[in-house]
Amino acid sequence: MKCTNKVISFILIVAVMFCFSGCSEVTVENEYSVYEDSYAYGLINNAPLSSSNLMASNLCVTDGTDLGTGDVDSQVAEGGGLFNVDTGEVLYAQNTLGKLYPASTTKILTAYVAVKYGDLEQEITISEEACDQSSDSSVCNLNPGDVLTLRQLLYGLMLRSGNDAAIAIAEGVAGSVDAFVSLMNEEALKIGATHSHFVTPNGLHDEDHYTTIYDMYLITNAALSSNDIVEILQTVNYDVYYKNSAGEDVQQAWSNTCGYLSGHYEAPDGITVIGGKTGTTNPAGYCLVCYCTNENNEHLISIVYHADCRGNLYLLMNEMLDKFGR
Repeated sequence: MKCTNKVISFILIVAVMFCFSGCSEVTVENEYSVYEDSYAYGLINNAPLSSSNLMASNLCVTDGTDLGTGDVDSQVAEGGGLFNVDTGEVLYAQNTLGKLYPASTTKILTAYVAVKYGDLEQEITISEEACDQSSDSSVCNLNPGDVLTLRQLLYGLMLRSGNDAAIAIAEGVAGSVDAFVSLMNEEALKIGATHSHFVTPNGLHDEDHYTTIYDMYLITNAALSSNDIVEILQTVNYDVYYKNSAGEDVQQAWSNTCGYLSGHYEAPDGITVIGGKTGTTNPAGYCLVCYCTNENNEHLISIVYHADCRGNLYLLMNEMLDKFGR
């Protein structure tokens, strides 16, 4: 105990001497300021947070809170969203972060991956597997041995919503459906669609194939950065010419399945629908993703998922655009 007291006394004496020693301040030339960031000194490559371009700096951001659902017939669908691409505003939000099945709106991501990794003038020979679709499946009526360019297949994918075209694109771009789907999931994560998982390039139902309203907004926004996709998306009718397995000429006419482009439905005054992608399965209900402009020439992405019928799909879409989009 005495030894401990002596040690404590010694420490106190040294501390007192240090405090009153009158140590003078030492000046160091070119000293490093701890209050400045390391980027300014060239010690790191990334700029400080305040000056960097954050991932979401030019995107609409939502915390999942519903917005505007009481002003429309939101009960006819499980999810919806209206996003102003130019201002970064979320104008309408309904279950934007909930897990939903995308059906053929999946093909927006398929097109994005195809354009990013493929050559649009590449010729693709249609396989037996691509043509092996159920009798009630949406197809482009392709046959084994048909030879089309990737560009032509993208028109079949986005206008006719061909499930056979989706498989042919996957095989032609990545070598196999599995390899292409891996690219789809990789690209979705890069885009920020972290609550999605894809199993097929055509969107045929699978319990493990899902997305959210917000993720589909992110995917669509990325896809619209391609002028080729925008051009295809807004095409009403497309005549395609190609060769079959015997080298004979084949001609088909494909029409856009979006009701606004086909003339079956009219958008509200002040809204111009540039293009859209439909999707329908029993588990997914009726789905629609649209690209529009309003009377201020601002660009909008509008989404409705799992509507209970086709009429109500366009009803809710029109109400969203009319009340919040103009």
